[in-house]
Amino acid sequence: MPHIPVLQREIIECLKPGKDENFIDCTMGDGGHAQLILEKNAPKGKVLGIDWDEENIIRLKERFKKEISEKRVILVNDNFANLKEIKERENFQEVSGIMLDLGMSSRHLESKRGFTFLRNEPLDMRFNSSIPITAAKILNFWSMVEIERILREYGEEKFSKKIAQEIVSQRNKKQIETTQDLIKILSRAIPKSIQRQKIHFATRTFQALRIAVNDELNNLQRALGQAFEILRPGGRLAVISFHSLEDGIVKNFFRDKVRENSLELITKKPIRPNQDEIKINPRSRSSRLRAAVRSISQTK
Repeated sequence: MPHIPVLQREIIECLKPGKDENFIDCTMGDGGHAQLILEKNAPKGKVLGIDWDEENIIRLKERFKKEISEKRVILVNDNFANLKEIKERENFQEVSGIMLDLGMSSRHLESKRGFTFLRNEPLDMRFNSSIPITAAKILNFWSMVEIERILREYGEEKFSKKIAQEIVSQRNKKQIETTQDLIKILSRAIPKSIQRQKIHFATRTFQALRIAVNDELNNLQRALGQAFEILRPGGRLAVISFHSLEDGIVKNFFRDKVRENSLELITKKPIRPNQDEIKINPRSRSSRLRAAVRSISQTK
């Protein structure tokens, strides 16, 4: 199943890519947003595409073979937390816009790395195989206090303490290795009334583990500061987030820069997908787009 990029029309309206301008897509994914930018910044505009997942880069090299040969697309397998270093290493000049789509793609759900609770898979959850930690390592070796903390902070899970206790109790008998092992633990720790609710009872725990494994929130904070730094005056920054923790980081970053007169908001409130998009792509339901422009009066 191909990944459908969310808020396609809206992100192009926010970034306003023009003829021969250069853009950075920090989360290239399947390249859907980048393709739209390339249509607008032709004939000589470039896209620097970053993706942390090695498998995505392999697919992207095939999809953008023509644009790569024309030097309009540069692909980098790296973490967007290293944005400034990547930009300098690739000698990518005069950046008119930067975008981050923080959503997990359908490719990840099909990757057999334990991102989904709908199939029984190893508890990996790494976006990149060089990450030393996995979800299984957290569950089997981190302290109960630390497990409780990440479930509470990263998953906003009300039953974090009970779940952490159940995890430690289970791992003392047998290592926790698969998504099904974790689901069984959660079904014992979470009240049955909660389990019958619309949102699957494992959603928050899986989110928390994925964020912890990939250090997602710290990486986002690092990337936003660097994105602002490398944008030209008048350049635009657009971020699509999918949960309140990410959105809060983006909102606060924009607010602080607006107070410094360094950024001007394009979106006063986050842009949400309309009902037509949600119908076509149900996973877009939770997406929120915020965008801002670097003040022209500010110098680098």
